Amino acid sequence: MLGGLPSTYQKGVAVFSRSFVSVAAAAGFALLLPSLASAQAGGNRVRGEIPAVQAAEFVGKEATVCGVVDGSRFAENAEGQPTYLFMGGNFPQHKFSARIWGRDRAAFNPPPDQLAGKTVCVSGEIRTANGRPEIVVRGARNLQVK
Repeated sequence: MLGGLPSTYQKGVAVFSRSFVSVAAAAGFALLLPSLASAQAGGNRVRGEIPAVQAAEFVGKEATVCGVVDGSRFAENAEGQPTYLFMGGNFPQHKFSARIWGRDRAAFNPPPDQLAGKTVCVSGEIRTANGRPEIVVRGARNLQVK
């Protein structure tokens, strides 16, 4: 007997106690959920610099990707006249590329197709193009020559 209660009451108290503990634990966990969500909500920006060869791990994130420009190409006859900076190998074996649209080219000094052999960092959203990670550089402030 529990505290002088008959055994049938003891079983009811034990079930009630287990249920109460389960409900209390669930309520406590539910209180934590909003804080977990808010911590992840701001998680779209990667801190620090990412090596170009690891950029594929961060697709969909805002980041700064750095590496040696192994090759470049100004596609002056292509739509939008993009300039590509290839890192982590030269085209077509590159692991990452930075794309600068022709309309933005004049803002860069030196011109982006003259950056081969230099270490650069580019900032923006990492997306995929032709199955490889890429950042579209939206202005000179988003490309730093080291």
